[in-house]
Amino acid sequence: MPTTPPAFTGLSAFPLTPADEAGRVDTDALQRLLSRVVEAKTNSIGLLGSTGTYMYLSREERRRAVEAAVECVGGRLPLIVGVGTLRTDDAVALARDAAAAGAQALLLAPVSYTPLTEEEAFRHFEAVAAATDLPLSIYNNPSTTHFSFSEALIGRLAGLANVSAVKIPLPKGGDFSGEIARLRAATPADFAIGYSGDWECPHALLAGADCWYSVVAGLFPKPSLALTSAAISGNVEETTRLDTSFHPLWQLFKTHGSLRVVYAAANLMGITKAQPPRPVLPLGSEAVRDIEAAISLLKD
Repeated sequence: MPTTPPAFTGLSAFPLTPADEAGRVDTDALQRLLSRVVEAKTNSIGLLGSTGTYMYLSREERRRAVEAAVECVGGRLPLIVGVGTLRTDDAVALARDAAAAGAQALLLAPVSYTPLTEEEAFRHFEAVAAATDLPLSIYNNPSTTHFSFSEALIGRLAGLANVSAVKIPLPKGGDFSGEIARLRAATPADFAIGYSGDWECPHALLAGADCWYSVVAGLFPKPSLALTSAAISGNVEETTRLDTSFHPLWQLFKTHGSLRVVYAAANLMGITKAQPPRPVLPLGSEAVRDIEAAISLLKD
């Protein structure tokens, strides 16, 4: 019987990809971030996700980032690599690059300028899934791609070889149990259902989701892992207690966007001096003070 790839269960930490103004990846800073995650022993690492600013990097720089990550992680944790880009042939090439460099899994968002139809999205995923033998997760991120997967399309894609998981946004109304039940009914038993949107993901795990794809775990893996473990074990009281220390940071994520916040936090922690890729601007001094206060509550 096939089993769910371990890359798509538990806590998946998504770090920044520090780079200079020209888009050249700072591999030393990236490895400092990754070393913290490896030490904490999260369930996987998500490289070149939205927090990893994959769409702002060239193919060459993405390849350098993957190679640096593989060198640092050394197979101690599964490495999921984002391969989203505008053209299908380019996404196929990125998938092959990631596999050749030593990635263990792929993450694909249907990035497009022209809005895609469901059939176009299906054919895109079909091509990328067939490009390697690596398990692939569907990345449903309509806030950035402007494409939203129907449950029927997720079910159809789950029938493709190598398509093993989905990373989805928080459901409207917070009905995790209902959404998870519908997706379980539409997909194979070993298909993994995971969520992004840090401030509600512990509730998703309590409701039976397989994975938390986490921005905050890329900077604070230890407290994030403790929160994940409490939620997966069904300990509502401990989940609530641990989640409380994250609340100020969750509010800043909602106010400023998690990308801007984690860049400022990484700077405050001395991990990197990198700034968000332009045209995204760094936050001002007042917001940075709020971030400093919020991260002081997280014991890593």
